[in-house]
Amino acid sequence: MRELPNIPVTRLARRVIARLRGLGHEALLAGGCVRDLLIGRTPKDYDIATSALPDQVEAAFAHTVSVGKAFGVIRVLDDELRELAVEVATFRHDGPYLDGRHPSSVSFTNAAQDAARRDFTINALFLDPETSEVHDFVGGLADLDARLIRAVGEPRQRFEEDKLRLLRAARFAATLNFEIDDATLAALTEMAAQVRVCSAERVRDELEKMITQKGASRGLRLMLQTGLMDAVLPEISAMVGVQQPPQFHPEGDVWVHTMLAMDLIEHPCTITLALGVLLHDVGKPPTFDDSTDRIRFNGHDHVGTNMTGEILTRLKFPNEVIERVQSLVADHLRFMNAEKMKTSTLKRWLRKPHFDEDLELHRIDCLAGPGTLETWHFVRRKQAEFAAQPESLRPKLPIDGNDLKQLGLPPGPRFKELLSALEDEMLEGRVATRDQAIAFVRQAMAGPANAS
Repeated sequence: MRELPNIPVTRLARRVIARLRGLGHEALLAGGCVRDLLIGRTPKDYDIATSALPDQVEAAFAHTVSVGKAFGVIRVLDDELRELAVEVATFRHDGPYLDGRHPSSVSFTNAAQDAARRDFTINALFLDPETSEVHDFVGGLADLDARLIRAVGEPRQRFEEDKLRLLRAARFAATLNFEIDDATLAALTEMAAQVRVCSAERVRDELEKMITQKGASRGLRLMLQTGLMDAVLPEISAMVGVQQPPQFHPEGDVWVHTMLAMDLIEHPCTITLALGVLLHDVGKPPTFDDSTDRIRFNGHDHVGTNMTGEILTRLKFPNEVIERVQSLVADHLRFMNAEKMKTSTLKRWLRKPHFDEDLELHRIDCLAGPGTLETWHFVRRKQAEFAAQPESLRPKLPIDGNDLKQLGLPPGPRFKELLSALEDEMLEGRVATRDQAIAFVRQAMAGPANAS
């Protein structure tokens, strides 16, 4: 095993373990951080398992938070950097799981029994950071070597206890590029529909971890193969077999195109881009039409925008995420008209918040289809051109509402119309000075109300 990385959270974990051991308790690194260290990854966080009871953990440290004391879990905060923390859990044995997510009771026990109640063997390992000795009670080391996701003990029992483990199995297989062992996969496929008992928030979190990392398409394919997709994202399952016009999409149906697109995401990536790629064509299945000269998906961007809002609301994503992803889906076809846009229209679009994600979705969409990037290069050239004159992209209007009132225009909706039309003239380069702006407004006021 490689050395533990010399980062603040690792140093905190070492201090916590040393303190607990100094008080006569057993304490070891546990779970995902051990798995990651053994396969050469830097853990994002560290969990500690200990023989110390929750009250003893709280008494041992100055700053703690009880995040799950009934289950033996205490968060220990760094004395100086309070945002830095490790979770310390007492070795435990779980009682019956009555809700498909949480044990009805726990009893505190030893490391071997603690390992036996965990989800997968590769997540049930313990590590002594001082000696690098691995404590393996369930065959996790062999499964790490074999690159296998295997349930601890009887797979159906593990999944029956906590239905979120059904989705976690696919997520770990995807992000670690491991296979799922046959018995675990069979139980997963048999029980996939039961993931519906999990809260939307927990499902959302698992999906986010899956699709924002490498291997996302593999995880999504596993979800489709096992039936998880039908239970969680039936709108994505509906893409399978939906043919596309071969002259525009030689790669295959909507599902194939979407999976190719997911593979083209560069990491790390934002959740909004990952969702935008996943959902950009979600409106195609319900708009499929082969009644004319070729297959068409008229209005799939608008339908997909509404569907995206419904899906992400159902999964309890934050409003900001929902709005950004809807914007990506709504605008992904606008690139077809980019070279025909008026300069003012193009400039307004390019200054859209997070436009870099729109452009990246377009690049991915093209490469997952016909592979042509002419429009992408055109937009990049325009971005560079406008960047040389930033004021041309966001011009400061030389007049305002007070000037309009002085010109005799009563306050009302016409104010906004005229100022917007004036900004268009400035974006087009036809108006630059205050005198030109006043002349334009006077001319527009002299015409009909829709002259702008």
